[in-house]
Amino acid sequence: MARSDPFDGLSEFLAIVRRGSFRAAAIELGVTAGAVSQALQGLERRLGLPLLHRTTRSLALTEEGERLLAQLGPAAETILGALDDLVQSRAKPSGTLRLLVHRMALVHVLEPVLPLFQQRWPEVHVDVTVDSTHAELVEGGFDAGIRVGEFIDKDMIAVRVTPPFRWMVMASPAYLARHGRPQAPEDIARHQCLRYRRPDVGDIYRWEFERDGQALSIEPPGAIVANDPWLLRTLAVQGMGLLYGSTLQTAGELAQGLLETVLEEFSPAGDSLFVYFPRTSRSQPKLRAFVEACAEHLRQSGVSGLP
Repeated sequence: MARSDPFDGLSEFLAIVRRGSFRAAAIELGVTAGAVSQALQGLERRLGLPLLHRTTRSLALTEEGERLLAQLGPAAETILGALDDLVQSRAKPSGTLRLLVHRMALVHVLEPVLPLFQQRWPEVHVDVTVDSTHAELVEGGFDAGIRVGEFIDKDMIAVRVTPPFRWMVMASPAYLARHGRPQAPEDIARHQCLRYRRPDVGDIYRWEFERDGQALSIEPPGAIVANDPWLLRTLAVQGMGLLYGSTLQTAGELAQGLLETVLEEFSPAGDSLFVYFPRTSRSQPKLRAFVEACAEHLRQSGVSGLP
């Protein structure tokens, strides 16, 4: 014999008490009056006690019914309140937004966007984890991430949050004046290169090029190795060697003439930073509000946020 649900009949009992009749309770619950009567009878049989005095003209609680209502009423209000809170949370951003971001996103996305976001939605807490090792988003319990587009899984929703940029070789005018401009990717073998050690795997990043539609990667020579691209950028400005970096990170130095690009014709295709998240998360109000803030910032820079 199937075990009965201990909650069977409780909603019908409460509706009868609220509405004062089986018919009115049935209308509230969207069922027939007979179904309400059967549910109440089933509850009374399980309890072995009558809960209502029934006459042809009126209903009244028994002593046991009054005792059940006194205990059940506050609990029911708590449950209904909790359900209402959930419904309200669907409409208004709240809670904690957990972000997994590549370090590139700090200056170019979070620093300009978070003040705007917090001003609009001060009740939303933001928890940022900076990670350049391509940690897993869902397994880590994050709501969204920000990283370079080529590293985002295809099953994620991705929205552009920076202007397009390219990965290029660059150096200071003083360095190029002393050592000359490389004319082909192989020429970097005769230059001092500022080498980047990837924190996720610990190896030296190979510089990537394209020639006649074919990918080409070269391990750069050089006496200086660091796992911090900002340090390497500073050293490049000081004339310490060739740098391989994004035009997004070095936009200021390029605009001021502190760095110049070389080997432009061998640069790979462009990319951007994207905020990305699982399809199941796109309805979260806090996430929607953050994406909208990122898109607004990008529009102000004159670039569309759509991939």
